[in-house]
Amino acid sequence: MTQIIELNGTEKRLYQLVAPLVMNPKVLKQNNNYPFRTSENFKWFVAVEGKKVVGFLPLEHKKSEAIINNYYVKDNNTEVLKALLEKVIDSMEKDKLLTSVTLIEHQDLFLESGFSVEKLWRRYVKMIKEK
Repeated sequence: MTQIIELNGTEKRLYQLVAPLVMNPKVLKQNNNYPFRTSENFKWFVAVEGKKVVGFLPLEHKKSEAIINNYYVKDNNTEVLKALLEKVIDSMEKDKLLTSVTLIEHQDLFLESGFSVEKLWRRYVKMIKEK
């Protein structure tokens, strides 16, 4: 069973859980070799099965929007990604816009979750959650 843990962007437990993944060359390659980043403006949603982290989705909060970017799901598991995405959507303030820089292979799942395409790149899609 997958458990979703919500952590602030600078919590010690966040680093303990995701450090082995964000420094893993295979995970970095999936992220197009962009480093993962965090700050006090981030809320992280971490999927755990047993004692293993199987995915995470950082959400950066800005004044009027929150942005999903640089997320990871082991083996592109759509059930884990869907659970993470549902938790993020449930946590959103009603007056904030939710946007996502989505991997192209996850576009359909985000569409099913109420997002629409704003801009298409080669590997990513900028998407906006419809209210």
